[in-house]
Amino acid sequence: MADALPEPLRSTAGTLRQFSSLHDWRRQVADLYATVRSMPGREGWEHWRSTRDRLFREHAQSPLPPERRAGFRGIDCFPYDPALRFDVGLQSTGDREAIDIRLGEDEAVRLVPFALTDGLSAALGKELTLYWMTGYGGGLFLPFGDLTNRDETYPAGRYLLDTIKSADLGKTDDGRLILDFNFAYFPSCAHSDAWVCPLAPIENSLPAAVRGGERNPPPTG
Repeated sequence: MADALPEPLRSTAGTLRQFSSLHDWRRQVADLYATVRSMPGREGWEHWRSTRDRLFREHAQSPLPPERRAGFRGIDCFPYDPALRFDVGLQSTGDREAIDIRLGEDEAVRLVPFALTDGLSAALGKELTLYWMTGYGGGLFLPFGDLTNRDETYPAGRYLLDTIKSADLGKTDDGRLILDFNFAYFPSCAHSDAWVCPLAPIENSLPAAVRGGERNPPPTG
């Protein structure tokens, strides 16, 4: 067995491993969504599911606690529904204030409402607010809640887009935003208490049940 590293070197080695691993996770997720954008809806969704299952099971940055990874059989999802794929326009939110969300004692995130969707209300009962998550670089963020929350999906809502993390379904050739709710997913805090995540603001709660994307696993026993 090699001698233990002095404390400063051990810390540096751990930091190198941690950030190299995180960089690899981010790169693989970015590659995943780039591939999804080049594929038809259902085919892209199947690739999205299989790749996420592998990352959750094998990657050091998986949201799953280490003790759950070996027996992990895959993320539960509703069957693919092509009716849940929308191409939407954007409209002004008007004069709306930013939302500050605490992520713990020493961290917060600011969500700036910058657009409303235009094209969801007929099917889902209302339009959704798109937020710009501030910070270095920033990014588009679309969390939402719906009537499946608690019994069928995570009680605090799901994410559809989070471009800081490369979760981006792209646009149509004429510039309309692609929102495919079959790609809705749980925040990492749904899988482990080690994570703290911004949750869906109440204004983005849909009056419909969106049975697409990630769902609660079936009860056991």
